[in-house]
Amino acid sequence: MVFEGNNKIRRKIYQTIDGMTDVEFNRTPSTGGWSPKQILEHLALMETYIASKISGELKNPNSRKASKKIIVLSGSLLVKGKLPLQTQPTDTYKSIAEIKEELHNSRIYLLDVYDGSCKEHLREKSFKHPNLGLIPLEQWFPVVGLYEKCHLKQLKKTIDELRINGYSWEAAE
Repeated sequence: MVFEGNNKIRRKIYQTIDGMTDVEFNRTPSTGGWSPKQILEHLALMETYIASKISGELKNPNSRKASKKIIVLSGSLLVKGKLPLQTQPTDTYKSIAEIKEELHNSRIYLLDVYDGSCKEHLREKSFKHPNLGLIPLEQWFPVVGLYEKCHLKQLKKTIDELRINGYSWEAAE
């Protein structure tokens, strides 16, 4: 199944935040960076952005064909590209339940785009990745999972930093 890897990573993300309070979830590390809430909000925004881009390119008669890319590093935090403005997380306080709903909605949107698309068009059309150039639309679905896997590492590091600074919760162990 196309989304098996994506769903596995999403479950790990949920397990990582299990046991956090909403206050802890919204706290930013004293060393800087995003809060756990901002990381997950960014993932929901990015998934929605990618689904929208795929949907738009499916309707674009001038969308170009692209060769498949090695996408393993597509979500690497080591290779930074400029984030689309629509994917920037906010400073707005949100509960874990609110963010989980946003993640659920972004996943449903991505699934709807996939289910409603012609698989041939997914192979024949593309849009640009900031580091890899044009990627066939069919490769963007696993890119979402790879991107989330990368941010799972960031999430774990952020939670560790929060723990070091005296914030702890049992389930995060």
